[in-house]
Amino acid sequence: MATTRVRPAARMAGVHGFGIDRVARDVVRASTRWPVLRLENLDTDLPLPPEAVPVTAEALTTPRANSWLPFTGDEDLRAAISDLLVDRCGERYDPADRIVVTSGGTEGVLDCLLATVDPGDEVILTDPAYAGLVNRVRLAGGVPTFVPYRVEDDEWRLDLDALRDRARTARAVVMMSPSMPSGAVLTDDEWRAVSEVCVTNDLILIYDAAMERILFDGREPLHPVRYEGMAERTLVVGSLSKEFRMIGWRVGWVAGPRSLVDAVGWVHVYNTTTPVGIARAAATAVLRGDHGHVAACAAELERRRDTILAATAGLPVVRPGGGWSLLIDTVTLGLEPARVSAALLREGAVAATAMGGWGDAVAARHLRFVFSAEPVDALRTLPGRLAAAGLTG
Repeated sequence: MATTRVRPAARMAGVHGFGIDRVARDVVRASTRWPVLRLENLDTDLPLPPEAVPVTAEALTTPRANSWLPFTGDEDLRAAISDLLVDRCGERYDPADRIVVTSGGTEGVLDCLLATVDPGDEVILTDPAYAGLVNRVRLAGGVPTFVPYRVEDDEWRLDLDALRDRARTARAVVMMSPSMPSGAVLTDDEWRAVSEVCVTNDLILIYDAAMERILFDGREPLHPVRYEGMAERTLVVGSLSKEFRMIGWRVGWVAGPRSLVDAVGWVHVYNTTTPVGIARAAATAVLRGDHGHVAACAAELERRRDTILAATAGLPVVRPGGGWSLLIDTVTLGLEPARVSAALLREGAVAATAMGGWGDAVAARHLRFVFSAEPVDALRTLPGRLAAAGLTG
C-alpha cells in the first residue's frame, strides 16, 4: 500500500494530552459517596476583581468591543500594562512598540516561541513544567530540554549545574516563578544563575509571569529583568487569568525589546488577528484599579496550601513556595501516579492529575493537587478520602 500524505504534521508526534481533560471527563462519570474535590484543574472559586464584571457589561455594546482594531491591543490597555511592569521590573516598556496584547498568556508564550525559535532549536524548561509550555515548544518546532528541580529542605531547588550544561546548545529558556505544577519559587541566587547563563550563552528568556505575586511565607517578588543584561533578552509574558483570576476574559500580554516584540506582534496578528474585544475595557480597569485583592487571594491560597500539607503529613509532598498547586511523589510509595489518580477518584472522590508529560523523569513521579477551586473546609476532608484510596504515609 502506498504511503499516504494524509496524516498529521511530523511536529505532532511529540504533542500529547496533559491528563486534565481526561480526569475532568471521568469526574462526570464518577459514582462516589462524597462530593468530588476538584483538585485537577486551575479553575478558581476566588472572587473576581471588583471592576471585572460591571466594566465588561458597560463596554459590551460599544464599538470598541466589536472591532478588529488595534490588532495589538487598545492603547490605554497597553499603557496600563506598561505602568504595571515599570513597578514590577523597573523597565519602562513603550506601549506603542514594546507591548502586544494577546488572547491570554498561553497565546503569548506560543507567539514568543514562534517568533524566536527555529526548527530543531533546543529550548530549556524545568522538570516539572506546565505541559502546555512543553507542547508549545514542540508546536514551534523546538526541542524541549529539561533542567530538573531537586528537593532540598522540603522545597524545590533548581539544578544549576544541569542548567549550565544544557545552556551550551540551547537557543532559549522558558521559566516560570512560581512555577506550575510544582509551586517552585526561584531565589535570588537562582535568578542570578539563570541570568548569567542567558548572558554568557546569548540566550533568550521567555518569562511566564502569570503567578509572580502569588507568593507564600513572606517571600518577596523577584523579577529577571532587574538582573544585569536581561532587559535586552527577556520577553515578559503576563496574564489576567491567574493572579487576577479572570480566566474567561483571555487577556494576556508580551513585553520586551523592540526587535523581538515586533516579531511577536506579527505572529500574534497572523494567529488570532486581535485580542478579545469584549474583555479589554475590563482588563484596563482592573490593571488601573486597587490590587489589594491579589494579596488577599494569595493569603487564602496559602491557607489552602497549609491545609493540604497538614492533611498529607507523612506523605512525600513538596512544600510549594507559591502558585496554585503542589506535588506528591507517589513513586516513593511504590505507586504509579496514574493508578493513584484513578484510585483517588474512585474511592475518595478526589480529582487529581498525574504528571506524565509535564517535564521529564522528575515530573513522571508525581501527582498534582490544585488548591484554587476548593475552600479550606472542603480540603479538611482530605485525610479520610486519602485513606479510602489507600494513600497513607
